Parts: sequence; C-alpha cells; structure tokens
Amino acid sequence: MTETVTNWAGNITYTAKELQRPHSLDSLRAQVAGSAKVRVLGSGHSFNEIAEPGPEGVLLSIAGLPPVLDVDTAARTVRVSGGVRYAELARAVEAQGLALPNMASLPHISVAGSVATGTHGSGVGNGSLASAVREVELITADGSTVTIGRGDERFDGAVTSLGALGVVVALTLDLEQSFDVEQHLFTELPLAGLDLETYETIASAAYSVSLFTDWREPGFRQVWLKRRTDQPLPDFPWAAPATEKLHPVPGMPAVNCTEQFGVPGPWHERLPHFRAEFTPSSGAELQSEYLLPRPYAVDALHALDAIRTTVAPVLQTCEVRTVAADTQWLSPAYGRDTVALHFTWIEDTAAVLPVVRRVEEALDAFEARPHWGKVFTVPPAVLHGRYPRLHDFRALAAVLDPGGKFANPFVQAVLGG
Repeated sequence: MTETVTNWAGNITYTAKELQRPHSLDSLRAQVAGSAKVRVLGSGHSFNEIAEPGPEGVLLSIAGLPPVLDVDTAARTVRVSGGVRYAELARAVEAQGLALPNMASLPHISVAGSVATGTHGSGVGNGSLASAVREVELITADGSTVTIGRGDERFDGAVTSLGALGVVVALTLDLEQSFDVEQHLFTELPLAGLDLETYETIASAAYSVSLFTDWREPGFRQVWLKRRTDQPLPDFPWAAPATEKLHPVPGMPAVNCTEQFGVPGPWHERLPHFRAEFTPSSGAELQSEYLLPRPYAVDALHALDAIRTTVAPVLQTCEVRTVAADTQWLSPAYGRDTVALHFTWIEDTAAVLPVVRRVEEALDAFEARPHWGKVFTVPPAVLHGRYPRLHDFRALAAVLDPGGKFANPFVQAVLGG
C-alpha cells in the first residue's frame, strides 16, 4: 500500500496490501468477493488493531459510497448508509422533527463503526448506540447482500459484530420525537462518602450524566447533567454549580464544547460533549474504557483511587457514565446495567500501556469488559469468560464468513476456538 493510512490518533499505521475506496455498491461487492482478506475502515476513531487487515489484506473505506439518509416520519425510522457520521445523520433527522435516543460524546464518528464496537453515550435509561438499530444490511464474503432485522434469531449477533460478519452498507435505526436538552455543569464532587445509593441518585439526576476526574485528587472535578427540557431538573446538593464554561480535558478551550449554562438546544447539539465543527476531545491522545456491572460502580471508583498516583501522570481525563443493559451478544453492556469508566490518556503508548495493565488489574474483580475499539490488554481467555453468548457469535461468523475473510488477528483472538 503506497498510501500511508493511520487511525484518528495516529498510534496505528495500517499495513494492508491495498486501500480501496469503492464508489458504488456493485464495485464494493466485486472488491469483497475478489479479496482474500478484508477489513473496513470507518472514521478511524479506534485505538487498536481492530481494523488492521494485515499485509495481504484489503483495507476498505466506504466513505466514498453515495450517502443514504432516508427518514420515514410515519414509522419513525431512518435508513442510513454505513459510512455516514453521526453529525450528518443527526442534522437530517432533526430536520424532520425527529431524534435519535442518544449520542456518543463525539458526533464525528461513523454510525456503522460505532454500533459495531458497542459505543455508547450516557444515561441510566439509555442503551448503547446499537440499541437503536432495528435492521442491518451486510455485504458478505461472496459479495451477496444479507439483511438481518429484529425478530431474526441472528439479530443480536449481527449489530455489535466487530466487522467480523461482513461490510455494513446500511442500518435502519429507531427514532423518536425531537426534544431539547440543557447542560448544567457542577464542580468538585468528592469521592469520600459516596455510596452506591448516592451514586445511583447522581447518575439518575438527568437524561444523561457524566462525571470527570483526572485522579490527581480523590473525587470529580466536573459533573455534566444533560437534562431534557420535558423532564424536571432535580436539586443537585452534592457539588457547586460551575461558574465558567468547561472542557473535560484541563487546559483545553471550552469553545470546542457544546453549549452549557442551561441554554436549551436541540438534542444533537447538547448530548455530545463536543461540537461537530471542532476537533473533539484533545486530539492528541489514546483512549481506554472498561464497562462493568453498575452495582460495582463505587467499589471500582475506590479501586482506581487507590492507584491514582500511578494513573494521574499519563491521564488527561477520566469519564464515568452509565449504560442500560442490552441484548447484543458482543456488547460490553450485554445483559447488565453498566457503569463505564473511560480514560483519555496522553499520546505516549510506551508510557500508557503499563498503566492500562495496572488499571485492568484493579478492575479485574468487577467483571470489566473493555471497549472493543480502544486500548486494552485483557487476555482473550479472560474476555471469553465475560461474554456468555460468544459461542453463538462464533457460530454465526462461521455461517456468514466460513472462510474467515473478515477475521483479522484481533477478531480471531476474540472468537477463539
């Protein structure tokens, strides 16, 4: 491959035989059918080798396919092509007076890549982004199209699929009536005295809630409450209201962030932390995330506090969110209401990896599942024990991709067997 292609963070340089950017579905089908190994590159917002096809494989970008954004206002659904990003999707949906139930922190990421890796926003009643999917359309290994919808016994394996089943060319998502959101920020929430009941009350205080810390001190520097304006704003006695606009990463300009101080606005301009027209987060970073049963939330936070002198020197910010249980076999929130602990590290792999391993040791007792698209070192054998439907996914992959065309070393390690 003569063209150098990296992921968003620049810590992964892909080593494919060739990069292909088909501009029609027919050329995409032909490319897939004629290739021995294929992996799809979405928006590149992954931090590990999940998209790496290897030196003999094809790295396939579907960003050049004609975008599809078909909103059905009567059914409250949207059919969206796999290469579309959430910012573009959100604007099209809002124009029809409708909304997605939730969004991730970044609106810059592709829809297909997000749901394939179990990406999520926050909120005790909000599932992962994959929870909104009602149908997935795949180009499988022989170039044929397979459509799998809710009610199909394969469905719960077909959405959060790590790209192991085929190329996702379109998804149909559930929508709801558009709604407005306000952001209310608070500062200096102490960890001392925080019990599970109080944590649950805080996590439930708004439609979406995020806690931020740099682990330089015990406790949280910031609390972000995203309140739907059709829901009440509760009292928040645990921390003081912010007196200035804030960015989750200390030292970064708040102008990059969505509007704060209770200014109402449409859902897609408030649920993400970052504005679509600005560089998200800090840009120069690595990321890890671990999702564990919500009843372990406070114990896990204290376990991290116990190693904060190890974590803080390589950390930009740590975000704590909640995700409702879902039924996707490979979703990190499968079968359990979840607390998600997200780490934005400095851009130094050698310095970060030993700390990632230390974090994983601290969280091991809490059945933590790493985010599939981020930096982690959890051994495959441990992962296998944390996904009770992994054998069902392995069987589905064997049917849809019997030759392992989409199974790179990352996927092979996950599937095992």
